[in-house]
Amino acid sequence: MYSIEPDIRRAATLPGAFYQSKQALNECRERIFARSWQIVPGAEEAVRLPHDALPFSFMEHFLEERLLLLRDGSDALHCLSNVCTHRGNILVEHPGRLERGIVCGYHGRRFHHDGTFAAMPESAGMENFPCADDNLARLPVHRWRQFVFTSLDPAFPFEEWVADMERKIGFLPVEQFRFEPSRSRDYLVRANWALYCDNYLEGFHIPFVHKSLATTLDWGAYRTELFRWSNCQVGIGRGGEDVFDLPAGHEDFGQSVAGYYFWLFPNIMFNFYPWGLSLNIVRPLQTDLTRVSFRAYVWKPEKLGQGAGADVDLVEREDEAVVEQVHRGTRSRFYRHGRYVPGQEDGVHHFHRLLAAGLEKGG
Repeated sequence: MYSIEPDIRRAATLPGAFYQSKQALNECRERIFARSWQIVPGAEEAVRLPHDALPFSFMEHFLEERLLLLRDGSDALHCLSNVCTHRGNILVEHPGRLERGIVCGYHGRRFHHDGTFAAMPESAGMENFPCADDNLARLPVHRWRQFVFTSLDPAFPFEEWVADMERKIGFLPVEQFRFEPSRSRDYLVRANWALYCDNYLEGFHIPFVHKSLATTLDWGAYRTELFRWSNCQVGIGRGGEDVFDLPAGHEDFGQSVAGYYFWLFPNIMFNFYPWGLSLNIVRPLQTDLTRVSFRAYVWKPEKLGQGAGADVDLVEREDEAVVEQVHRGTRSRFYRHGRYVPGQEDGVHHFHRLLAAGLEKGG
């Protein structure tokens, strides 16, 4: 399997072959992503009232587990398997309201809003029925601010996963940020998903790839802070303007922070700017194809177009170009692996260690 030396001064990166391997991608699907926390897309708008329901796929076009998010009559949130326990029919195909509970359109089997079996026509004479297997599988579901998350089989507690981000940016009213469709889009990147994360997790390339962004950030003060299941890159504004108004008592009080770039293992990025939030979700599709979903949530529209978050679309296109080039380079028979630059690529080293450990535990 893969092994990453804990001491970054001696460590070598993941081998180039990892990014080209279908076997490695399949192992990541089952051992990393099936055990990860993922955002339920659109949940904050689609499931607001009792009996609202939203069918979705855990990871579209990659880990196609059919799930259902809904609220019961007591306003409690549930995440359930969206597959009937009778013959495997998909239960709910479109968002809407389920006043009568969940009813299968194939043979009429009914479930309560919490997924427990309710009734089924023509069931007389069946022995040991109903039993626990007749209930819909229930998945853990958690809210963080306005976002909803679930997991098929979590490898670590949700609270532990988000704790450091909450501590760091808890002063921001994230639940008040408003989704802005015009500033949101998906990108198809012709590269391996992990290479995209590698690139995100270091600021070393900023002066070379992002010329415009480099004029707003003090690269010498740029730093990465590592946590158990996440890390944060702290961007310091070069001129002191367009920065956060940090409250007294904040751990970074007195610093001109222009951006907090939070990565949550394995594939979600929360980028906080004085104007709001740019949320990036990285979804593998193939070894050489990745979908990156950008979702903008605006807090202070008057600050849009300023500072480190002035043009996230340009930064994304620059990242996309260099990541695709690196993916082609890792195909070379002469490239084995690289080395980490201490102080510059600590986030990449952190990611690779978590990835290697997750793949090893799943073996």
